[in-house]
Amino acid sequence: MQQFLKQIKSELKEIYSEAEIQQIVFLLIEKLTGWERSAIIINKNTIFSVQQRELLHSFIEKLKKHVPVQYIIGSAWFYGSKFDVNPDVLIPRPETEELVDWIVKENENIHKLKILDIGTGSGCIAVSLKSVFVHAEVEGWDISEKALETATKNAKNNKCDVAFGLHDILKPIIIDKQWNIIVSNPPYIPFGNKIDMNRNVLEYEPHSALFVEDENPLIFYEAIADFALKHLLPGGQLYFEIHKDMGDACLQMLKGKGFMQISLRKDISGNDRMINAKFS
Repeated sequence: MQQFLKQIKSELKEIYSEAEIQQIVFLLIEKLTGWERSAIIINKNTIFSVQQRELLHSFIEKLKKHVPVQYIIGSAWFYGSKFDVNPDVLIPRPETEELVDWIVKENENIHKLKILDIGTGSGCIAVSLKSVFVHAEVEGWDISEKALETATKNAKNNKCDVAFGLHDILKPIIIDKQWNIIVSNPPYIPFGNKIDMNRNVLEYEPHSALFVEDENPLIFYEAIADFALKHLLPGGQLYFEIHKDMGDACLQMLKGKGFMQISLRKDISGNDRMINAKFS
């Protein structure tokens, strides 16, 4: 194992920081052996088999091509649960965990919630909320059938009953339902920002879940807000994850549509990242 650590540090030092490499090493060895981190440390002098070394070599070659380690191992942790991930869905981010935590803390005393997650992707938001609000009715919508297959698998793996549906929020949706909470982490990165993005994101994560046209970066927020006006129950709440440069624009948009008690929050890095608006 020590030899592997030296090899991966040497081959990846031009791409990843030492802290990132350390984290990658733990994830790869966990995938290879099934050991938890404490067991990896205890067994640090383990000698890998020929088959294990060959697999590790293939992992390193993918990492050198900037393939995200989460796609290599096929999973990512989010809000205390493990989720399958693949190039059909975004890799869950810590900022999105902060959004989930905000929803949990604001609604922890409310029972039998009805929750809708628009643009569910891997299902990480919907499944995490269902795992906390066990009596809630939770739905997750997405435009991608493959994403919904992954989300369905994640709900099953985490023993959560979530209803998933194929819907495009940019097209008329005729549905006679209302929810207490509508949440979304929609595409919000303008295409013009591509030049500033890391290769592991730009070359491997689904662009349909990332990017919007420069001319209309709030297109999904506008559509979801309009939908929420018709489909939130009295006292209902709308939650968004947002682009760090669009906090004020989202706030003004929601005000213009008649939402009340709008709260803008920063993430752990100090960037505008989440917004909440009450229906009435």
